Amino acid sequence: MPETVTFHPDLLDSHCIVDARTPLEFAEDHLPGAINVPLLTNEERVEIGTLYKQVGAHPARIRGLELTAGRFPAIVAEIAAAAAGRPILVYCWRGGLRSKTIATMLDLTGYPVRQLTGGYKVFRNQVGAYFDNFIPKAPLVVLHGMTGIGKTTLLGKLAERGQSIIDLEGIACHRGSAFGSLGLTQEHLTQKRFETLLWDELRKLPGDRPIFLEGESKRIGKMTLPGNFYEVMGESYKVWCTASLETRVRRLTEEYGLKKYEEGLTESLLKIKKKLGGDKYTEISGYLQRWEMEPFMTELIVSYYDKLYYKVRPWTEDMALCMEDFDKAADELAGISFTGKSSQPRSKPL
Repeated sequence: MPETVTFHPDLLDSHCIVDARTPLEFAEDHLPGAINVPLLTNEERVEIGTLYKQVGAHPARIRGLELTAGRFPAIVAEIAAAAAGRPILVYCWRGGLRSKTIATMLDLTGYPVRQLTGGYKVFRNQVGAYFDNFIPKAPLVVLHGMTGIGKTTLLGKLAERGQSIIDLEGIACHRGSAFGSLGLTQEHLTQKRFETLLWDELRKLPGDRPIFLEGESKRIGKMTLPGNFYEVMGESYKVWCTASLETRVRRLTEEYGLKKYEEGLTESLLKIKKKLGGDKYTEISGYLQRWEMEPFMTELIVSYYDKLYYKVRPWTEDMALCMEDFDKAADELAGISFTGKSSQPRSKPL
């Protein structure tokens, strides 16, 4: 019989992780780095589940064997190739028959394999508990600033300098605004998957340096920051990023002023028509129709984004950071010692 093991994050780095569930279950969420080698197809699982409820466990198991026995050699070969000599960890929904069947086949054919006790459900419970009482392993440094400042670009510059970052918008596949879906989509991203990806990014970070991330609202598109993550961000270091209106307009134009985004810009603008008011919407829409990007971006910033940001900004910042030059800003932040919220950063305060 294959060995069983309780979940620990270190297993993700040392084992080939095999998800024995159906493709639909896998798509909703799965353990980080897992490959999907389903014992049953989506349709077969429905059939077996119905048979189990209507007739009983024994007939359901017999039917499951009929459906899957011919695939056993291919399943073993696929997993062995992916493992490439590493030990194997197999799981299903609750550590039941699906993962046990595959783990037994691997064990009988001589491969080092373990079955995850409790399956995906145990892992999911651990992720939920982690965020319910989220305590960062290092100080969080939250970057705030008006639209067009370039906070995501700054995060990239910090990463180049070996700093720890969390790109919430990248993980959420959304920029967290009315125009946040341009060039991105959350179509195949579930809330569970978002939380798993965020958990995985956080667990990989070292505990000896600050974690930089962009200030967000509780929701990023359709995704919601889990547990008390948003509240912890609110209690962390806050950096107010500044740049001139001209710089912000230029950066927005360079990023979004592309013809491939024309339809998306038009649809997003329509969504905020009521907040802009009829006359202002007509004016801004006219700039977009004539593809006059500079006045379009300027009015979008002044008449919508800046008003909205100040309206929902109930906190004060710990320091200010000029963002006219990304490299200088990144160097300045990387040179500051953030040792805990009770100790202010060594930089000029607002």
